[in-house]
Amino acid sequence: MTMNSPETAENANWLSQEAYDRLSGELEHLRGPGRQEVVDRIAAARDEGDLKENGGYHAAKEEQGKAEARIRYLEQLLENAVVGDAPESDGTVKPGTLVKANVAGRELEFLFGNREIAGDSDLTVYSPTSPMGEAINGTQAGDQVSYTAPNGRELEVKIISAETYTG
Repeated sequence: MTMNSPETAENANWLSQEAYDRLSGELEHLRGPGRQEVVDRIAAARDEGDLKENGGYHAAKEEQGKAEARIRYLEQLLENAVVGDAPESDGTVKPGTLVKANVAGRELEFLFGNREIAGDSDLTVYSPTSPMGEAINGTQAGDQVSYTAPNGRELEVKIISAETYTG
């Protein structure tokens, strides 16, 4: 875990303390009891016989793969995380800000940063590494930029505001 001041959080790995704690707890569970539960399901399914036609076995193996991938993702995220309060708003779009923008003619409000920050909220999150995120990172209220969407269309974005995300 990296603890830096919010001003150095100019990357996609800024996490609030609450998000860091929640994800650390999830990682601990996945490494311990969660991993053991999957191993036990695989063993029980294996005991049922023929593995070629054993749907329970294949489902448990797939679940194991997903859990291991989540463990690797969380380990990397938490290891490189900048943890602390959201950066103090100065109107600049940066990880940890709540952004209002007009995107291709539609007004949107979203959290700019890692999707894990939003937790269970319904808030839409845009990553700084997404095409739009790369275009708007570092812009300020009133700025207008364009970016190429994954479908090849050029989209205009006008920043209306960028405020500190308070969770």
